[in-house]
Amino acid sequence: MTDSPALAARYGAPRRGFTRQRARIVIVVALVVGIAVAAWLTYTSTVRAGVSSNDIGFSTPDPWHAEIDFQVTKDASATAVCAVHALSDAYAVVGFKEVEIGPDAGGSGTTTSLQRVPLRTETAAVSGVVDSCWLKGT
Repeated sequence: MTDSPALAARYGAPRRGFTRQRARIVIVVALVVGIAVAAWLTYTSTVRAGVSSNDIGFSTPDPWHAEIDFQVTKDASATAVCAVHALSDAYAVVGFKEVEIGPDAGGSGTTTSLQRVPLRTETAAVSGVVDSCWLKGT
């Protein structure tokens, strides 16, 4: 009864459903867009940033001090700034410092340097991390 000519004349022809061909096209387009967005996010967070860091170690000589060891990889002529955190057992920041890592004398290309940062802490720290690094002036 829904396919009657009277209903079609009154309300218009019924809409065509989502065909398999259209579904495939939508899925392919969604995948292409997803891959493009993932590639762009990867590019902007690593290549464009021009600096990366890796946590190496952490020590606490006493409850009021911590030392964080990490590596920084950057262009030899660039100056990087890294935010270093000491954290309590509740993951609260109990120590913070921004460290400037200057250009490497005589270096060229990309270089990796080991950094040790001493921090004063409010209470005993149970971990230390490099929160983020960026090129100075960006």
